Amino acid sequence: MRFISLLLTSMWIGGLLALGYVAAPAAFDVMKAHDPANGRALAGELFGVMLLRSQHWLIGFGAVQAVLLNVRAALGPRPRQYKAQLAIVLLMIAVTGYAAFVIAPKIEAIRVAAHGPIAALADDNPVKAQFGRLHGWSNGLMALTLVGAVSLFWLDRRE
Repeated sequence: MRFISLLLTSMWIGGLLALGYVAAPAAFDVMKAHDPANGRALAGELFGVMLLRSQHWLIGFGAVQAVLLNVRAALGPRPRQYKAQLAIVLLMIAVTGYAAFVIAPKIEAIRVAAHGPIAALADDNPVKAQFGRLHGWSNGLMALTLVGAVSLFWLDRRE
């Protein structure tokens, strides 16, 4: 069970890093090179779908981790940092859920309502500013879950 927990945590870390440092830059680079006028908007739409799908998987990973932690605690020996690990997993699930089910739909609604690329809007446009704030929150929450996953891995490795 511990191995599965470590594997899920590793997949969470790797998935977030792959999305943030490989998939997103590649999507934006390729799409902008292929279509300079609309490539950025298309890449944003593509990455939004990839991120949302990955968030659903990550919530599932977190749920399995929470169950495994509780089973490990019930069957013994109880993990030394059980409460901290469980709190981190639950926080990661909550943060990922908030990003997926609250922030992402707001970003999508703004994107659709803009009737064109967000980047084409004037810098002082309140819609563009709201999009930027939500995008910043999304990035920050993704970074928070990454820190949580690394912390969880570190705590579990110390067992």
